[in-house]
Parts: sequence; structure tokens; C-alpha cells
Amino acid sequence: MEEIGLLEKKAKELRTRVLDLALEQGEAHLGGSFSEIEVLISLFEKLKKEDKFILSKGHCSLPYYVLLNEKGYNPKIATHPDLDPLNGIYCTTGSLGHGLPIGAGMAYARKKQKKQGKIYVLMSDGECQEGTTWESFLIGSHHSLDNLVAIVDKNNMQALDRTDNVLSLGDLKTKFESFGWYTSEINGHSFEEIKFALDLEVNKPYAIIANTIKGKGVSYMENNPDWHGRRVTLERIKSAYEELK
Repeated sequence: MEEIGLLEKKAKELRTRVLDLALEQGEAHLGGSFSEIEVLISLFEKLKKEDKFILSKGHCSLPYYVLLNEKGYNPKIATHPDLDPLNGIYCTTGSLGHGLPIGAGMAYARKKQKKQGKIYVLMSDGECQEGTTWESFLIGSHHSLDNLVAIVDKNNMQALDRTDNVLSLGDLKTKFESFGWYTSEINGHSFEEIKFALDLEVNKPYAIIANTIKGKGVSYMENNPDWHGRRVTLERIKSAYEELK
């Protein structure tokens, strides 16, 4: 339990550092950045040297940069990550629906070359509306890519509306399983559940549906589409700092 307490403290600290960075940049996608915090922290604890990570929901890049800095990398801070392998960024992302196809290609290449390590892709639920997502699920299953892990940050919102109102995804778990993937569904803010899901070893491509809250950690940002992406001023986020103390 002590370890969980430390991770929860780190999650608060990371949200605060993301606010600092957003203030410096003058704009940010804080809602989606805050929904992925616990998953990102857990992933960075899990990743081995031979593993690769792709942040497919590239607009939510600020916590990613902070965690890369902690690992000793010095990536360029931009709205979306640009390919920079020397600084831990293995894929340019931003246009949604691209991260999983690229991750599937990387996983397939590793299988062919008999290389160790897994490819982890963190994507959004809105991204699951893209046709390339489902093609990638077919490819992952067809080629038995047991070295590919797709994590869906399912915060049930995209841009300025709920995902169900834009284009309903239905039962994602049943759909992923029907495509031949082993699938877990978890609370994406529970470090215990995330760790359990990430530690699971399966002999097929693996999808983790992380149920999250957009804007998690700051009451007036939670489930508020206004905080998908907007200009950031001290006046707008001052009370967020207070909540995260």
C-alpha cells in the first residue's frame, strides 16, 4: 500500500508539472492529459530497455515530455510529439488513428527479426472510430502479434462532446475480443488494476481498456469538454493548483 501511496502522490505532482508546462506553452489539451496520467506513470515504471512506447493520442503530450525528462531525455516540447528516437519518441503522432498501425508494423518487424521487447500504444477512445484502428486489430490477430499491447484511454469524450454522441463505439471489449485480441477492462486511475493488467502475460495481441475521467484530478475540468483543448492562463488554472496541493 505504501507503493500505491507514493504513486498517487506522483500522479498529483505530475498533474501540477503539466499545469506548469501548459502555462509556459500558453495552450494545452489538459482534459485528455489528466485522464492518462496514472496509465502513463505505470507504463514508464513497466517499460524495459528493449520495449518501445507510442503515444498515439499525441495531443496529450505534456505529461509524456515530463516523464521523458525524468528518464534523462530532452525532447522538443511541441503540441504533438515528433519522431526523435534519441530522446525516447519512436513515432510522430497527432493525426489520430496512426499510432496503432505503426505500432503493429513495429511489432511485426520484431517478430520477423526474432527481437525481444514489446510495443505499447496508448490511444484514445475517439481514435477507435478510425478505420485504421480496426485494420490494425485485424493485422495484430492475423500475425499473432503477442508483443503488441494497445491501451485505450476511455474517457468517453472527444473534442467538445461525448463519444457516444459523435459516433458510438458500443461494447469495445466484445469487439476487440471478436477480432482475436485478449482484452482486459480496468479502472484507469487505479494503480493496482493498471499494474495487474500490464503484468499479465498472454499469447496473443493484448488490449487494455482503461476507463478514465477526462480532466481527472481537477473538479472543474472533470468531464468538462471545455478543457479538451484551450488557451491556458494563470487565472484559468489558479484554482487547479490549489486542488492539487
